[in-house]
Amino acid sequence: MKIVVLDGYTLNPGDLSWDELETLGELTVYDRTPIDKIAERIGEADIVYTNKTPITKETLDLCPNIKFIGELATGYNNIDIIAAKNKNILVCNVPTYGTNAVAQFTIALLLELCHHIGAHSDAVKEGDWTNNIDWCFWNHPMVELDGKTMGIIGFGRIGQRTAKIAQALGMNILALSNNRRPEFETETCKYVDLEELLAKSDVISLHCPLFPETRGIINKDTIGKMKDGVMIINTSRGQLIVEEDLRDALNSGKIAGAACDVVSIEPIQLDNPLLDAKNIIITPHIAWAPRESRQRLMDIAVKNLRSFIEGNPINVVN
Repeated sequence: MKIVVLDGYTLNPGDLSWDELETLGELTVYDRTPIDKIAERIGEADIVYTNKTPITKETLDLCPNIKFIGELATGYNNIDIIAAKNKNILVCNVPTYGTNAVAQFTIALLLELCHHIGAHSDAVKEGDWTNNIDWCFWNHPMVELDGKTMGIIGFGRIGQRTAKIAQALGMNILALSNNRRPEFETETCKYVDLEELLAKSDVISLHCPLFPETRGIINKDTIGKMKDGVMIINTSRGQLIVEEDLRDALNSGKIAGAACDVVSIEPIQLDNPLLDAKNIIITPHIAWAPRESRQRLMDIAVKNLRSFIEGNPINVVN
């Protein structure tokens, strides 16, 4: 059985091993695959893994041996799953591998917005503390989170884990979800509608999938319903935010700060409006990327194929 990984570098830049996958077939791993080489590199392979490399109906037509496509991520919009299903090709993704990592990163972004640790460290290294007439100084306002309210839009596994950490910091949680689970409600956590979440949150964190109803959920109108001085964090999907509207709200001071690990077009383009915004942190889609999280992803991806071979497929999306 021939196995091809089209873009393995993002998952494994060299600190993990492909050995377990190699036990299941004749393995070829490419770091990256340009669009015009996809069908050629798949060739006669039975098994294809992809992270962001697109697999279209046209590619499937050119590669009739494919029996299984493994998505090396949770999102699978780069694969034409309907065309795959029509050709009896199973598509599996990797859910839940990054829950702890993304929640931890979300709180890291929040704490950086509150304390500006990097900026203060840079100032010390540049001599500002040495030359200061007082025994300490700060060059940004700082925020204590105890007693503040975090609104979480999307209360799945990552949203729930983020809420636990935020509650440990003394925060109250307002959760927005289509799937309400009463057992999660406590004195410091309750479900609300969007209007209440917008009106009462000091921090809003996005953890929802990108659906038509969530696209652009942070926009001029919803921002207008928020508290003055709110902070916004997005570790989910860039298209959840109308970036021009977020920029304007940051520059006007309506929003005190924002942190985005994702943007609408990735890698970020130089004309992205957020690059012209005040008080924003932008990181290159790395919330998922600790080694422990990537190893978990690798293990599940291998398990998906092994289960398929054994006739009991798991994590099937089509």
